[in-house]
Amino acid sequence: MSETIRLAAASGCACVVCEHGILAPFARIDARDYLRCGDCAATVLDQRLRLSRADEHAHYLHHENDPHDPRYRAFLSRLATPLMARLDAGARGLDYGCGPGPALAAMLSEAGHQVALYDPFFAPDSGPLAGIYDFVTCTEAAEHFHAPAAEFARLRGLVRPGGWLALMTAFQTEDERFAGWRYRKDPTHVVFYREQTFRHLARAWGWACEVPEKDIVLMRRPGEGAE
Repeated sequence: MSETIRLAAASGCACVVCEHGILAPFARIDARDYLRCGDCAATVLDQRLRLSRADEHAHYLHHENDPHDPRYRAFLSRLATPLMARLDAGARGLDYGCGPGPALAAMLSEAGHQVALYDPFFAPDSGPLAGIYDFVTCTEAAEHFHAPAAEFARLRGLVRPGGWLALMTAFQTEDERFAGWRYRKDPTHVVFYREQTFRHLARAWGWACEVPEKDIVLMRRPGEGAE
């Protein structure tokens, strides 16, 4: 057992995702230590092994997310299609973690919705974070969260009563596949979720939760317009 895992086991660290469960040793792979929450089933990388902000930014610059690429648009449509089926015409939204090529925002705008942008690296103006929206999208970003509970608290606060939080991230499946999982090997991916993680969070928040297909989560804030 590595020193990191031994200390975590002894200290009983609170889960950085749900804040209620306790992180316990899960695995050491390629000299990287991972912990698992017994309540929400999230798996997190030891925080001391994360990239620096500068190295993280440099890695993102290699992403090729062309807003005009039909294959990328087809990938994003897995979230866009079920979300738009639930939105009123001309809904107002925020693409949180939009990256350097905000294709999803373009797709939603083309469908008649208003979409603001925020990304800590590529659209860092914090002005949109003062708003409240009919929907907030977060695609292929939650796995990068260094402080997921704080990020989810911010996201919840951006959604109006009756509004939607739509997330896309690859769900972890069988533990036996974790070591060889491509998603795990990305050095900027530091937290990994299961479907049950999001259902657990939704219950804790008092929100509705739908999983229209694998890796897609639609959460609805209770209140005006919600059933």
